[in-house]
Amino acid sequence: MPSNVEIKASIASLSEFKKKAKELSRTEGEELIQEDVFFNVPNGRLKLRTIKDAKSELIFYDRPDQEGPKFSEFYTTPIEDPASFKETLGRAVGVKGILRKVRTLYMVGQTRVHVDQVEGLGDFMELEVQMQEGQSVEEGQKIADDLMGKLGVSKKDLISVAYMDLLLKKQSQAAQG
Repeated sequence: MPSNVEIKASIASLSEFKKKAKELSRTEGEELIQEDVFFNVPNGRLKLRTIKDAKSELIFYDRPDQEGPKFSEFYTTPIEDPASFKETLGRAVGVKGILRKVRTLYMVGQTRVHVDQVEGLGDFMELEVQMQEGQSVEEGQKIADDLMGKLGVSKKDLISVAYMDLLLKKQSQAAQG
């Protein structure tokens, strides 16, 4: 089963962070326009990810809500008809929420560096160290910590929950206030 070590953080300067990511990856990055539809499930997280002009896939993942590096296992299934699938699964289990973002992807070694502009939330970065066979979680965490330092990410900027959780909290606060 695929797994990774993740770090997620808010970023103060989108342009500065992208500049560092470009330098480390030696690329301009790949822009992906994504919509994630999260479904109500009893454990973990289940989302339908649609990428404009690209593939769609159902993704199940489970990871702890904690700051700093966290281990995550995930499973993916290609989806040929995302609109129909979204309608059917939404009717069956309910839609928790929809998240839209523009993601710029940079590869640095075995790490996916995401620069995310999340609609309704702001700018974030996410590191996904793609674990290789036989590699320990500690090794993945060391890679993530090292890259975090090179990118200038401070521990005070780390976030412990998924973007969807942040968006739902913000929407709940707006409804109450």
